[in-house]
Amino acid sequence: MTVRENDGPKLDHKTLEVVRVRAVNQVQAGARPEDVAQAPACTARRSAGGWPVPGRRAGRAADEAGAGRPPRPAPLQMRWLRGLIVGSDPRQLQFGFALWTREMVRELIRRESGVGLPAVSAGRLPARMGLSPQRPACRACQQDSEAVRRWEQEEYPAIAARAAAAGAAICFAGEAGIRSGHHAGTTWAPVGQTPVVTVTGARFSVNMISAVTPKGAMRFAVFDGTSTAAGFIAFCKGLLHDAPGPVYT
Repeated sequence: MTVRENDGPKLDHKTLEVVRVRAVNQVQAGARPEDVAQAPACTARRSAGGWPVPGRRAGRAADEAGAGRPPRPAPLQMRWLRGLIVGSDPRQLQFGFALWTREMVRELIRRESGVGLPAVSAGRLPARMGLSPQRPACRACQQDSEAVRRWEQEEYPAIAARAAAAGAAICFAGEAGIRSGHHAGTTWAPVGQTPVVTVTGARFSVNMISAVTPKGAMRFAVFDGTSTAAGFIAFCKGLLHDAPGPVYT
């Protein structure tokens, strides 16, 4: 292979790999990195001095993997990092918050592996690991998982069997507060142009009681003030009025 003095910046990636491997072999055979760096198509002297290091550590395969720095973090580190992000609460890792941010990912990588990443690079890592930003579902810390399992696998099937025998509908009832300024839906808009929804500055709230069937049918009513037994009874009477048969709530 003939290489002219000014060909270095013009060579393709594969040719640069060949030049780099040849330079590593020369240095490992006893040549000085300073002399090898003077050869045509070589890069800066400091690069030539650093080439033999990965060759000594991992053999020629490391050099033939490609010129330039390897991706950071390495694939093994990516699997380790994904396991920490998916399987841990940040507070378990001595962070002060419960939800991950890219700055916390940067700090975790720096703390555990000593690798410093720019904020932009750290922001791209979750997508490369198959993760996406999601709103977490909240679960009460007082929840008894065994009681939940028992209800799902034993108690509810028995209730469903009785309801089927009586020709009754099953409804799961609940209450919620609604503020006038809250909107949980999404819409389409051009990239980079956030849609604007005009709302009133005079905020107010109402309460809602609702009942949802296992098939997703919902009935609801809104009311002012706090929920009372009389209000719940009135709502149940409304369910019975609209249902063709008995209702289990």
